[in-house]
Amino acid sequence: MLILGIETSCDETGVALFDLESRRLLAHAVHSQVAMHEAYGGVVPELASRDHIRRLVPLSRGLFRQTGRDVRDLAAVAYTEGPGLVGALLVGASFAHALSFALGIRALGIHHLEGHLLVALLAERAPEFPFVALLVSGGHTQLMRVDGVGKYTLLGETQDDAAGEAFDKTAKLLGLGYPGGPALSRLAETGRPGRYRLPRPMISSGDLEFSFSGLKTAVLQLVRTSERDGNFREDAARAFQDAIVEVLVAKCSLAMSVTGLSRLVVAGGVGANAQLRAALDATAARRGFEVFYPDPAYCTDNGAMIAFAAGLRLRAETAPNESKADHAFTVRPRWALDSLGTES
Repeated sequence: MLILGIETSCDETGVALFDLESRRLLAHAVHSQVAMHEAYGGVVPELASRDHIRRLVPLSRGLFRQTGRDVRDLAAVAYTEGPGLVGALLVGASFAHALSFALGIRALGIHHLEGHLLVALLAERAPEFPFVALLVSGGHTQLMRVDGVGKYTLLGETQDDAAGEAFDKTAKLLGLGYPGGPALSRLAETGRPGRYRLPRPMISSGDLEFSFSGLKTAVLQLVRTSERDGNFREDAARAFQDAIVEVLVAKCSLAMSVTGLSRLVVAGGVGANAQLRAALDATAARRGFEVFYPDPAYCTDNGAMIAFAAGLRLRAETAPNESKADHAFTVRPRWALDSLGTES
């Protein structure tokens, strides 16, 4: 069974072909809109939607040429139903349902975060259920208990900025441009640890909630008082990243204790951060739990995670949002991941 996966939730157009029988990803391709949005200092939703329209057909055709498969080989097409930018989501959903109608195959709407969470199972060293998942990206910072496909329990989440959002906003304060998160991480590698001390928000709250807006404010105050110091940007970037990493690691460690589980999955764009991975690995070795990461190529938004999640849902025969006779569809700009198990 061949599945085409489509991801268009924000500023990356991702497509992938997944073979359910062999449980093998045949190919995937991603087009990033970073260069287009850079001039505006952030994502412009209307431009994002228009670019998805331009990219979907050529990217998909390229996959079929690369794999030697034909579009008529498809048994299902999966797309990101939400959460995300409504216009961008509608592009992927429209494309998927048009293809579904033309070929007489199933169309499945997939939760964006479910894709991130489950793609770790595609790795050679894959976790078994149940596990705790840290979903950490530009738009989300959540801790989830995962008992199986579609069985998600929210343990805690950010009350304001997500970790990735805090990275981008802090990078802007430091004059690093857009997208700022990766640039800040690279700069932090050259910074001196301990020169500046920033707060660790909610690190001792005793729960699994996060808050990063105050950390961003602390960086703003640091810029105002110390930006003329030598090597300020490098050391400020290091101080910021140290604070984020320490909070994330502390909350993950607490989640492992609270749940009594022994496996942690880290997913989302910030999950590719080298300092975060090193700190989690060290804590896991000390505390006696295992940490699993997706391949770095699957940490950012991509079609592979959507195709793979659809494959797992089809295999479990719990696929929501099957192609209806009239091919009516919707998208969900806001969609709680832990609601999946309660939907009919």
